Formats: sequence, C-alpha cells, structure tokens
Amino acid sequence: MKKLLPLLTLGLLLSFGAAQADEKKEPTAQQQRMTQCNKDAAGKSGDERKAFMSDCLKGKPAAATAKGTPQQERMKKCNADATGKTGDERKKFMSQCLSNK
Repeated sequence: MKKLLPLLTLGLLLSFGAAQADEKKEPTAQQQRMTQCNKDAAGKSGDERKAFMSDCLKGKPAAATAKGTPQQERMKKCNADATGKTGDERKKFMSQCLSNK
C-alpha cells in the first residue's frame, strides 16, 4: 500500500501534464511577426526578399521600405496626371512635369 500511493500520485501527475501539453499555445510575438512578414513578402524573391524580411523582422515600418525615391514618386505622380495624353503631347507633358521640382 505504501508503494501504491506514490505510484498512483505519479501517474495522475503525468496524465495531468500530458493533458496540458495538448492545449494549443498562442504564438509568440516573434512568431506572429514572422507570419505577417512572410505574408507581406509574397511576390518578392532573392535579395529584395532578404532585405524586406530583415527590415520587417527588425520592426522597421513597411511604408519606409515600400516608398521610393523622390524621383520615383514624382514619376508616379506625372504618369497618373498624364493619363489620356498620347504621343508628342504626352512626351512634352512628362518632360515638363519631371523637370518641375
């Protein structure tokens, strides 16, 4: 009887521990960040993906990595404004738009 009680107690403790191990744990903050960065990096490959993932996992804001240079931003704006223009008219407009600072 003296040996049975400790064995029974040990068995109950082990079964209780196994039951708790089956519970699903919430991912850590780092795991959540990795999941989100992987989703955001869809479509990127090679060095571009490595640089993006590095910045993303360090917690740098995505807007800063996605934003282009001032020249690229100017080009996007001029392209949007030139919608509907074609040929020489578009070339002249783009030249003037891009040269304005």
